[in-house]
Amino acid sequence: MDTELQLEDSGVTFETTMGNSLNTESIPADDINVLIAFLISISLFILLVALVAYIIYAFLLSRIFKKAGVESWKAWVPVYNVWKILEIGGQKGFWAILAFVPIINIASMIFTYIAMYHIGLKLGKKDWFILLAIFIPIVWYGWLALDGSKWQGDDSSQIPASPQPPQIPNTPQPPVAPQNNF
Repeated sequence: MDTELQLEDSGVTFETTMGNSLNTESIPADDINVLIAFLISISLFILLVALVAYIIYAFLLSRIFKKAGVESWKAWVPVYNVWKILEIGGQKGFWAILAFVPIINIASMIFTYIAMYHIGLKLGKKDWFILLAIFIPIVWYGWLALDGSKWQGDDSSQIPASPQPPQIPNTPQPPVAPQNNF
């Protein structure tokens, strides 16, 4: 099967040879412009829907972060917001970066779901609540963000940068009598 593409002033001509017959189709330039405009419109629509979805996601996540004692602005930063979800859920934040590595991203997703499970528990939800996070995440985010639940876990934003040694109270010690070893 031979296919040839020729550009002409009136548009694009496709010539296809199938067996012994020759089929020629011509697409006028106006139709190509309409097709390009249609594809640009679809692309802009998809971009707009993605932007609106991200705004809703970040808003709901900022409400969850506020309940957990994490600064709300961190929900608006891509990748870092997943890092914080992992941390407040008791997992290592580096899994957010490893989500970009093929095959390893499956493990990253599992650790993210484990973190979401712990976040649900810390907000007083039952074990089955993780199913919403897995199958209908927007409902999970919305439910946790907009209900009246209170954070019952530790305050993850107050983790000290370096551990402090325990303070031992100063108590006077009785004097020790010298021993004679004869």
